[in-house]
Amino acid sequence: MVNSTPKHCAPGKLAILRFAMTLNNADRLTVMAIAGEIDKLGPEHNSKPDFSFFRKTSAELCAAILRPNELTSTVLRQHLAQIDEDRLKHVFAATIEANQPMVSLVGKPFKRDNGLCRSDI
Repeated sequence: MVNSTPKHCAPGKLAILRFAMTLNNADRLTVMAIAGEIDKLGPEHNSKPDFSFFRKTSAELCAAILRPNELTSTVLRQHLAQIDEDRLKHVFAATIEANQPMVSLVGKPFKRDNGLCRSDI
């Protein structure tokens, strides 16, 4: 299998996976630091990076991981689709599935008391 992911992106993907697993703020800060370093590789304007794609994307991913819902699920699925490495993709998929809020398919228990078996009749 040929890995088409640039070498400088791999640490960011692993950092996002770690954050998704731990939900630890220190791991989130690591994700943002790596994203900032990758953005610095882009063009500069007035000594400041002119490129902020990785910081914006990483912030969206971290927010989606922390507060999963229907809207953020799309962000997580898009990120998952961009992962080329099978093992990393499977682990990330399992991690985000585990972090999704559980929706109960069972509502209130069905009340079968229809008065047919009452003894006071």
